[in-house]
Amino acid sequence: MRRQRDGAGTVRPIRYMGDPVLRTECDPVRSFDDDLRRLIDDMFASMYANDGAGLAANQIGVSLQVFVYDCDDDAGRNHVGHVVNPVLIDTDGATIEDDEGCLSLPGLRFPTPRHAHAVVEGVDMTGKPLRVEGTGYFARCLQHETGHLKGRLYVDTLKGDARKAALRAVRSADWS
Repeated sequence: MRRQRDGAGTVRPIRYMGDPVLRTECDPVRSFDDDLRRLIDDMFASMYANDGAGLAANQIGVSLQVFVYDCDDDAGRNHVGHVVNPVLIDTDGATIEDDEGCLSLPGLRFPTPRHAHAVVEGVDMTGKPLRVEGTGYFARCLQHETGHLKGRLYVDTLKGDARKAALRAVRSADWS
């Protein structure tokens, strides 16, 4: 069960595949102010309301480089936080193909290859530098969310029959 974050934030509608904001590279955050803090609170509220493990700002229609997360690593440790202006600086380890989903493609899950380890650097909501390192599912989350901010969706990493099946499912989804 995911925990609510201080009851703060307003749930905003999730944008679905087909919305241009999901395919546009997000702008860097330049103002570290109350608006950014409210955005992050709204992102947590929206993620939790939709039972997500991560959420990028463009998934709620805001084209800024911010993502939030609440997920476990391969040792079962829970990680909760946010990254502003993230850069995926390293991925390594085995490539693991596991089912992956996305709040912007509700109800769909496909085997998606991701590295077992990922490192993201950025800053927090006050502009303080941070480094986030993850393994297992948390590494998958870090790769997934940084991809969103570059205008990519997880289905973009799929190949061959898996990609064809995913795109067929998207076309027939009731939200598309």
